[in-house]
Amino acid sequence: MDLAYIPSPSTGVIDLGPIPLRGYAFCIIIGVFVAVWFGNKRWIARGGRAGTVADIAVWAVPFGLVGGRLYHVITDYQLYFSDGENWVDAFKIWQGGLGIWGAIALGAVGAWIGCRRRGIPLPAWADALAPGIAFAQAIGRWGNWFNQELYGKPTDLPWALKISEGPNRVAGTYHPTFLYESLWCVGVALLVIWADRRFKLGHGRAFALYVAAYCTGRAWIEYMRVDEAHHILGLRLNVWTAVIVFVLAVTYIVISAKVRPGREEVVEPGAAETAEGVEDADEGAKDADSGSASDADGDAERDDEGRAPGKNGTAEAAKNG
Repeated sequence: MDLAYIPSPSTGVIDLGPIPLRGYAFCIIIGVFVAVWFGNKRWIARGGRAGTVADIAVWAVPFGLVGGRLYHVITDYQLYFSDGENWVDAFKIWQGGLGIWGAIALGAVGAWIGCRRRGIPLPAWADALAPGIAFAQAIGRWGNWFNQELYGKPTDLPWALKISEGPNRVAGTYHPTFLYESLWCVGVALLVIWADRRFKLGHGRAFALYVAAYCTGRAWIEYMRVDEAHHILGLRLNVWTAVIVFVLAVTYIVISAKVRPGREEVVEPGAAETAEGVEDADEGAKDADSGSASDADGDAERDDEGRAPGKNGTAEAAKNG
């Protein structure tokens, strides 16, 4: 008898009148907002303009969603193009199925387009976004909980995930790999924030650290999953992807640190001048206010001084009269 477990929702959809609110889509949307909001704070702290992160995200997010879906459909093509399957389901993104590898790869293309239009370096923008992306992944993984998918091997641990009977799944208690990955992503975000403050990472190294740290956790979490996947030399395809991307990320960190040490002094041309102009305007307004107050005080003093002799003269004239 199971004494404790994490229950799964009975449905992944909440109907708000005629509008169906899907848990998976909701988690993805919340994650995107968190990434943009936190990235904007970091971008401003680096010397960029407020709103630049959101402007570039307009390019990066759609590209990322398309890339994530393409990766999933290509690597799990049998779910959509084998006998008995409906290929139209490949477009039903709300039912789950986004590959982070494709999302980051094609999302980077969209970000590159946005950065070129704004004339800012993509590595600096990626550094600002890195921890926010990890937080977004942590939130997005809860979409798998709503869909009762991507769980691990059977277990009777107190934090086991209760799965109900359904298409392509057997009722039971399993390792909640969605929760493991969610917590891991939070740890990755905190690691990048700490390392960036401690070592002043620049030129894309904060983003590369995020990638390397995420791949480390994804490799062992992926190994625990029991959903259908392609295998190469006994390992799941995503495990190999995590290993290869980890090596590339670490290599980038090492080479970049030697070729371009330190951090970018300017991340957005013109942002510093704009900030200085705003400060000068504020100081000018304060000076103007101070000057107006001083003039008013001076006028008041002159008025008092001017009225005083008049009063005295009138009194003396009355006496003499």
